[in-house]
Order: sequence, then C-alpha cells, then structure tokens
Amino acid sequence: MPPVIRDRLHVAVSGGGEAGEAACRLAEDVGRELARRGAVVVTGGLGGAMEAACRGAKAEGGTTLGILPTHHRADANQWVDVAVPTGLGEARNALVVRAADAVIAVAGEFGTLSEIALALRMGTPVVGLHTWQLAREGQPVEAIVVATTPADAAERAVALAIERRAPPTGS
Repeated sequence: MPPVIRDRLHVAVSGGGEAGEAACRLAEDVGRELARRGAVVVTGGLGGAMEAACRGAKAEGGTTLGILPTHHRADANQWVDVAVPTGLGEARNALVVRAADAVIAVAGEFGTLSEIALALRMGTPVVGLHTWQLAREGQPVEAIVVATTPADAAERAVALAIERRAPPTGS
C-alpha cells in the first residue's frame, strides 16, 4: 500500500500561466517524472505550465494538488485532484512553496520568479529547468540547482526533498 498523501514527498512545479508550447512540454514531462517517483505534484492549479505539470502527473497515475489564487475550486484545471481555493491572488505563491519539500521552476514569468524567491527565503530547495538566473549586485548567485532535462530536474528535486526531510544527524 502506498504511503498516505501527507507522508509522500510534495514537489511544486512553478511555471507561467501563459506558458508557451516548449515550456508546457517541459512542465508536462516534469509532472510525469515526479509521478513516476511517487511525489505529489503541487502547482498553482491554473493553466499553462501548471496545467501541463498536472496533466503529466495524471498520465502516470500521480496525485496533484492545486493551490488556487481564486475563491472557487471549479477554477482549477481538470487534472487537479485536490483544489484549495485561497482567494489570495498571487499571495498564494507563498502557500505553493510552503506546501512543497522542493520546487522545480520551469521557464516562467514573474510569478515563477516570486515563487523562486519565496522558496529560497523559506529554505526550500529550488531546481531550475530553463528558468531565471539570479544575480546580486551584478554578481551571479548560484542558489538554483540547474537541471538539463525533466528527468534530471525531477531526480534532483526528489533527492533535495528527501535530504530536507531527513532528521538532523549528530548530537
């Protein structure tokens, strides 16, 4: 029997709601790869890359969680299993990353950038696939783990999520 949902790894897939075809293909493949690894796919629950990640996860029998910016569960894309309406607008981005053990940013717009920043601020590891590059005072910041393929992104995110959840060692 698989572990209950609350005990499974939760990995957020962040990407643009108006994502192009290439970004949606990547997000869908990321969703597939995460489902193959038993992770719950967490998204903002709407269209674009979020919908694609959910579609990919469902194609592999995975579980999806959509944390919506709106007040209505019906606003979730058709591949969301559990829809959480927040009524918070873009402020729900904080809930998306808080619900995750790791985040995969796929391409993305400014909402994706905000989720990257929130995740890093909260100590949640971020894996990037064709996404933002960060700099501080003109100097690159290596805070995002760079992946080259959807499988690589999923593998890295799952490993980081496991590491993050592990109890501290030593005394």
